Amino acid sequence: MKKRTKDNKNVIYWLLTGCVLLFIMVFVGGITRLTDSGLSMSNYKLIMGTIPPLNDAEWQEAFDLYKQFPEYNSYNTHFELSDFKSIYFWEWFHRVIGRFIGVVFILPFLYFLFTKQLSKPTIKKSIVLLSLGAFQGFLGWYMVKSGLVKMPDVSHFRLAAHLTTAFITFAATLWVALDLIYPHRKPAVKPVKNWVVTGIIILLVQIIYGGFVAGLKAGMLHNHWPMMNEGKFMHHTVYLLEPFYKNLIENPSGIQFIHRTLAYLVVIVIGIIWFVAKKFGLTQAQKYSVNLLVILVVLQFVLGVFTIINQVPLWLGAAHQIGAFFLISGMTFALHRFSK
Repeated sequence: MKKRTKDNKNVIYWLLTGCVLLFIMVFVGGITRLTDSGLSMSNYKLIMGTIPPLNDAEWQEAFDLYKQFPEYNSYNTHFELSDFKSIYFWEWFHRVIGRFIGVVFILPFLYFLFTKQLSKPTIKKSIVLLSLGAFQGFLGWYMVKSGLVKMPDVSHFRLAAHLTTAFITFAATLWVALDLIYPHRKPAVKPVKNWVVTGIIILLVQIIYGGFVAGLKAGMLHNHWPMMNEGKFMHHTVYLLEPFYKNLIENPSGIQFIHRTLAYLVVIVIGIIWFVAKKFGLTQAQKYSVNLLVILVVLQFVLGVFTIINQVPLWLGAAHQIGAFFLISGMTFALHRFSK
């Protein structure tokens, strides 16, 4: 019988499968948000919640429960059962994927652990990934809970935390997989690496503000580009609130302005990464990572512009979120290639 090696190809496939599932999770989460489906499941059942209503009586029971909460009474009193079913599907599907990801992470991890196919560093990293996944699930419940009390909308702070943690969990999983795919790395190219780190920090802040925009529906304002309403780069509604800091975190107009401005900054930083990297003799993977970043940021910027001028239609909103996902993937890959 062939002896199993530590951190073998099966472990890499497991981690990459997790990356794909996290991508699907974020994509479905975006559709759930854009279709206002996130509050359709008013209770949380870890095991039984996996099974949707199976007959008319169970559907009516779920609908009656939904009627007891603010979203129905404030926005959706016109809903029939068929309307409820359409929003219920996306939230149910989102939760099922989350549970499936948990199973896909935990069971193979235990198998690889007991069959001694993981090195000690990979075991430690995998435990961190599992912890991030559990925390992400908690944030999802915590976010939904905020929309079931008084206001029929989830907290944009909790939504941003839930979204950003998903991106971080994906990036961390990809990083562990890359560690195994590229076990031997060359010395770091520090000037490029430092700019990539700067880009990742700005991109994470941009993702947070993307969550704010989504939570406050700020994309429905100022649907012009490159200027905001009335041909102004910074509309006067950007700084209406007192004290001033509230405009940065609570004012939809101010939040959209920051999101717009950060988009330019992300493009500029990736342009600098490309320019600085040209000065060094790069490996093929390093060249590929830099060129990929340039392509991805241009696509993401264009998607952002079309999303805002069209008032966030479903397909463009989802595509813009996917673009952010690919961009964080490219940044993670670039950082890995330029790190020691």
